[in-house]
Amino acid sequence: MVSKILIIDDEPVLQDVLMNLLTPEGFEILPALNAAEGLDIFTREEVDLILLDLMLPDRPGLELLPEILQLEKEIPVIVITAHSSIETAIQAIQSGAFHYLPKPFKNDEVLHLVRQAVERRRLQQENRQLRERLKGAGEFTGASRRIREIYELIQRAAPARSNILITGESGTGKELAARAIHRLSPREKGPFVPVHTSAIPSELLESTLFGHIKGAFTGAVASKMGLFEAADGGTVFLDEVGTIAPDTQTKLLRVIQEREIRRVGGVESLNVDVRILAATNVDLWKEVQAGRFREDLYYRLNVITIEMPPLRERREDIPLLAMRFLRDFAEENGRPVQAFSPEAMDLLSAYEWPGNVRELENAIERAVVLSSGSEVDVEALPPALRGTSTATRLPEITPEGLDYRKAVAEYQRALVRKAMDLSGGVQRKAARLLGLSPTTFNEIYRRLEIPGPDSKS
Repeated sequence: MVSKILIIDDEPVLQDVLMNLLTPEGFEILPALNAAEGLDIFTREEVDLILLDLMLPDRPGLELLPEILQLEKEIPVIVITAHSSIETAIQAIQSGAFHYLPKPFKNDEVLHLVRQAVERRRLQQENRQLRERLKGAGEFTGASRRIREIYELIQRAAPARSNILITGESGTGKELAARAIHRLSPREKGPFVPVHTSAIPSELLESTLFGHIKGAFTGAVASKMGLFEAADGGTVFLDEVGTIAPDTQTKLLRVIQEREIRRVGGVESLNVDVRILAATNVDLWKEVQAGRFREDLYYRLNVITIEMPPLRERREDIPLLAMRFLRDFAEENGRPVQAFSPEAMDLLSAYEWPGNVRELENAIERAVVLSSGSEVDVEALPPALRGTSTATRLPEITPEGLDYRKAVAEYQRALVRKAMDLSGGVQRKAARLLGLSPTTFNEIYRRLEIPGPDSKS
C-alpha cells in the first residue's frame, strides 16, 4: 500500500523538489500551498505523514500543528524551518511534532527522516489493528496457566472454519471468548451475531434464527430475515445452546450439514456461509444422555471445546482483573480512585466469586462509585465480601497450617445459614441481606451443598 505524504508549504519550487525526490521512492504526494488547503486535504484523505512549513501565508505552522494533532494525535509531522528558526522547530517538537527539517536540506536527510516517520506510522497502525482485533478480551486479563492455555487454544482454533463449543459457569467470559475467536479469524470483517437462546421464547426462536415469510403465522405481516442470514460471511454465537427445543435442534443440524436455511413457512432454501460458536453452562453430554439434546448435533457443535475456568480456579488473576476494572470504571465515572487498600485486596482474593468475572466487575464498579478518595477500602466492597474481614472471627492457624479454601467455604456457609435463618428460609430475602442477586445466592447455596429443609424461592 502506497504511503501518502501531505506537504504543506507555500513555495512551489520546494514542493517540486520534494515531489521529485519522494515520488520515485514510492510515496504519493499531496501538495498544499497554505494552512487552509492543507487542513482540508488532511480531513478528506488518509495521510501517513505531514511535512509542514512553519512560515505559511495564512497562519503560522506552529498554530496549525495542534489542530492537526487534535484531529489525529498519532500522525507524524515533520516541520520545515529555516536555520534561523531552530528554536521554533524545537518548540514544535515539544508540541508533538515528529522531527524538524532545516532549509536548505540534504536529500539523504529528507529520505532518512521520511522513512523513519512512515515506518513508525506503520507500526502504530499495526498495533492499533491488533488492539482492535483483541478488543473486548478484558476478562481474559491474567497470567495464570489456565488463561495462557486458553489464549493459545483460541489462537490455534480461530483461523479454522470448525465449530467450537465454549463451556463454563455463568460469568466466566464465554461470549468474550467467542468474540476473540471471531476477531482472530478470517471472518473478522464479517458480522458477529450473538443469540441468547434462553432469552427467546421457544416458539419464536426458529423464526428469529431462520426468518419467516409473510403469513407464515399469526402476526407475520411481512417477510423477515433471520439472524443466520444477517450473519452471512461471519459468525453466529449461540449462547446457552442446551436450551434450544428439539424441533429447532433438527433445523440447526440441517444448517450445519447443508449450509442452507429455509425461512419459516417458506419452501425456498437459501445458502448461508456462517461459522457457529456455541456456549453452555450445563453439561451438554448429560443433556444428550437424558434425551434432551440431539447426539448428532452435539458432535457437530463440539468439534473443538474451550472450557472457561471459574475465577476461583485462577485466583492469581484476581488482582490483575481488579486493577483493570478499577482503571476503567474510574475513568468512566470521573473518580480519583487509583488503587486498593491491602485489606480490600485481601478480601477480593479470598472471596469465592460464584458469579465469576462478571460478579467481580460489578463489585469493582460499586467500589469505585462509593469511594471518595484515591483508594478503595474495605467499606466500599459489597457486604458478602466484607464478611471475610480480619475484624471478624477467623479460624485458628496452627503450626501445621490449615486448608485455606475449606476455611473460606466454611465461613461462606456460616454467612448463608445466618442469612437464611434471618429471612425465614426465603432465598430471595437472604440474597438481599447479603447484597447478592437471587441467582448468585442460589448458585452459592447449591455449590456449598448446605444441608437443611428445602428453601422457599
